[in-house]
Amino acid sequence: MVFGPLEELKAKFFTLLKEDIEFRYAVAGMLGLEEILRRMDRHEEALEKHTAEIVRLREDMLAGFKRHDEVLAKHSQEIVKLREDFNRMFAEFKDFSIRLSRVERTLEKLTVDVEDEARSVLKSKLKEIGIGIELTSLILPGLELNIYGVSDDVCVIGEATIRAGAGIVDELFKKLDKLKANHPERLKRKVVLVVYVSLPMAELIEKAKERGIWLLKATEEFHKPEKYS
Repeated sequence: MVFGPLEELKAKFFTLLKEDIEFRYAVAGMLGLEEILRRMDRHEEALEKHTAEIVRLREDMLAGFKRHDEVLAKHSQEIVKLREDFNRMFAEFKDFSIRLSRVERTLEKLTVDVEDEARSVLKSKLKEIGIGIELTSLILPGLELNIYGVSDDVCVIGEATIRAGAGIVDELFKKLDKLKANHPERLKRKVVLVVYVSLPMAELIEKAKERGIWLLKATEEFHKPEKYS
């Protein structure tokens, strides 16, 4: 059999592999190096892929941080605005509280003035019909009357206010019931029920006539029961 150059080369190569140990080791070393190079190529490809992924993740992270910074800046602006609005509202509330306190003091003074006026006017009116009596307020547990006084067999019970509707009549009768139930010694045989009001509503006038209440102010008597004449 005739061998060509390639077959002869292969035959010599195989013979050397069988008979020459050094040659066999050298070939094995070359083959191992080639495998290492192949693996390195694969690792390099994987590394390049991972590097690209890391770059993409870094870009996404930076973009996310940028969005968060923008949102945080927007929220900071809103917080500043809310604080400004709160400070303005607090200043307005403080001013309103001051004005409200003034109104309350004025109203309290007016109420006291009306109560004093009511007791003075009523004392004079009662004297005109033969009832001499000193009027004051009455404060008991769970009960307070602006107008109260007793003389002989007469007891005067009343309320004094600047403006009122029909409800004040019901309140007056509730207080009368409490006196009867809890403090009967404060009452007399004859009870005069009075409401002194500077600005009575129409419904109050009607209710006073219906329930027999003496309704008046300094310059006018809106209703006076005949039994008090």
